[in-house]
Order: sequence, then structure tokens, then C-alpha cells
Amino acid sequence: MTKRSIRSADVAGKTVFVRVDFNVPIADGVITDDTRIRAALPTISWLIERNARVVLASHLGRPGGKANDELRMAPVAARLAELLERPVTAMASITGSDVTDAVDAMNDGDVILLENLRFDPGEEANDPDFARELADLADIYVNDAFGTSHRAHASTEGIANHIPAYLGFLMQREVEALSRLLEAPEHPFIAIIGGAKVSDKIGILDHLIERVDTLLIGGGMANTFLHAQGHEVGTSLMEEDQVDTARRILEHATERGVEVMLPLDVVVAEDVDAGRGTTVSISEVPAGSAIFDIGSETRRAFFRAILEAKTVFWNGPLGVAEKPTFAVGTRRVAEAVAMADGYTVIGGGDSIAALEQIGLADQIDHVSTGGGASLEFVEGRTLPGIAMVPDEADAS
Repeated sequence: MTKRSIRSADVAGKTVFVRVDFNVPIADGVITDDTRIRAALPTISWLIERNARVVLASHLGRPGGKANDELRMAPVAARLAELLERPVTAMASITGSDVTDAVDAMNDGDVILLENLRFDPGEEANDPDFARELADLADIYVNDAFGTSHRAHASTEGIANHIPAYLGFLMQREVEALSRLLEAPEHPFIAIIGGAKVSDKIGILDHLIERVDTLLIGGGMANTFLHAQGHEVGTSLMEEDQVDTARRILEHATERGVEVMLPLDVVVAEDVDAGRGTTVSISEVPAGSAIFDIGSETRRAFFRAILEAKTVFWNGPLGVAEKPTFAVGTRRVAEAVAMADGYTVIGGGDSIAALEQIGLADQIDHVSTGGGASLEFVEGRTLPGIAMVPDEADAS
């Protein structure tokens, strides 16, 4: 089923509450990456062009239900105004008489950005009274925040109980792109899973083994798999309590006929701040060293496998990618995914950052804006922020 899109809504003269994901990095009051703001522009611009009154709402950081001056939305409103080339009113509150008065005074095409939703504890608690207050501000609800769609919060789930709900263009694109991985992926289908911990990726690994032909594993989580195979990993990050899980996953893959490619060689150093690393076989990791990247032989093997794929899903770095010394493996994988002829999807900030650093993000078929949300979607889980929007066929 196709979820109900904003395209089917009559928005002229209506007040539209749009949940966006403006959780952007800010340093000293300056936004250092406005990618998430730009991602919402198609929906916002479409509403403005059709004379809607646009009330935007987002969280920023983790204020824990309390106001935090370092996490206010004013810098975001200023940047959005530059991108839209029109005024954006930054509210100092989320709800209350000042917000209600401002919304009542809006003209068609006006844009307001509410204060950080997570300043109110009712947001993350999905408090029904808070959800009702948000809903009372508007005639229509639009969810365009895929990065938070896996959370049942007041602004992603509760509000949709009170006013008609639709998907924005960003959300619609995410759902359509990720659904291709679940419904009819072309084979060979390869998944590349990195990151620090097996415990964070058990669900996605189990689910992918039912669908993919080959599974490439790197990053810190690969150390647990290597240890499960009997390799010593020195002082590397390794989850002892997940070794049995790693063995089970490997056995499951064998039963399903799925090839699991683990590092053949690795880059080691005594600590992550070392100026250089040494490449060694996985059978020769020194007791006093830790693994921080995949080695050259592994990079070549992963590269070849990726280029042969017709569908590629990548989530998570293959090493400590924020350190240039140990970013080579992640960069090489990024290059391979960008060069692959098949349908390519990337989810996760670290993977996306690697692509952007080498200028290849525009060569990927779909770059997901939600790391955790994209993983849960590909796992086949129900995402509250999507489930609350009716299917197109159910629209009255």
C-alpha cells in the first residue's frame, strides 16, 4: 500500500503542522551541516506555493525535557529563512498563548518554527495532552521527519490521532526507496554492516540473512565475529557477551547459503590516536594492539564483491572513520558503492559522511536521512510515525 501523500491534501488557506527533522549540528551558534534542513525544503516550498500556513516543529539534541539555551531553534530558523529566501518566525515556546496568537495571526504562505519540542517532557513521553495542544495549532498534520519516525512521540504519533495525517515528500521518498530492499530486491543483494557493536545490529543482521546473498561485516563489531571464529583481537573493542550471538548469526547464514565476508587483514595500532597503523593478518594481531580498520586485502575483496552486486545496502563505518589514519577502509567501500551499477542505499550518518568527504553522495541512488529509522524499516519493523498515516486507499 502507498501511504497518503501531502499531494492529495487541499492545503490552501489551511494551517499545516509539519514535523521536520532539524536536528542539525551547531557549534557556537553556527550550523555546521544543514543537510537535514535542505532535505525538508521540497515539502515546505510546496506548501508555501499553495498558500498554506506552515507551522514547523523539530527536536534538537537531547535536552531531557528541559529548556537549554544551547539547543534553541533560533539558529535553525535563521538558516531556513536564508534557504527559503523568506522570513521564518522563530518562536520561544512550543505551545501556549504566545504560540496560539502567532499562529492565528499568520497569513497564507507564512512560516513559523516552534521551539525545541524536547524542551517539553510531554514530547518523548507521547503525552496525550501535549499531543492535543500541538494538534490544536493546525488543520492538517504532515510527517516529514523520517529520522524520528521510529519513535512514538507526541509530534510523530500522538498528534495524528487528532487531525488528518499525511506523509511529506522526504518521508515518501524514504518509504519508497527502502521498500525496494524489502519487496523485490534484484540479486546479487549485498549488505555492508559496520559500526561498533553487534548488540546494536542483531535485528538487522538476522533480518538481512533472510534476504541477501552476501553480508560484509566490518567496524568494531567485526572483532566480535572474529573472536567467535577463534581469532585473538588484542585490546580491540569486542563484546564478550555477544560472542555466542555472533556464532549463531554465522551458523544461520551458513544454513541460508549466505556468504559472510569478515576481515582477512586489519590495521592495528596501540591506540586510536596513533599517527600510523600497521596492517596484519587477522591471525597475527599483537596482544598489545587494537584493530581500527580493515586491511588492504579486505578492502580489495569487499570492493570486488560490491561491484558485482545488483542491490547494495550499507550502514555503518568499516573502521574508526573519524580518524584519517583509520578511515581508508570506509572510504574505499564508499567508492565501491558509488561505482556499483546496482541499486544502492545508504543509511547512517558515518557512512554518509564518508561519501560526502570524497564527493560521491550524489552517485548513490538513495541516501537515507535516518540511521536508526532506516535500520528498523529494513528489519521490517512497524515505524509509529509511518503507521499513523493512512494508506492512500483508506483516504476519505
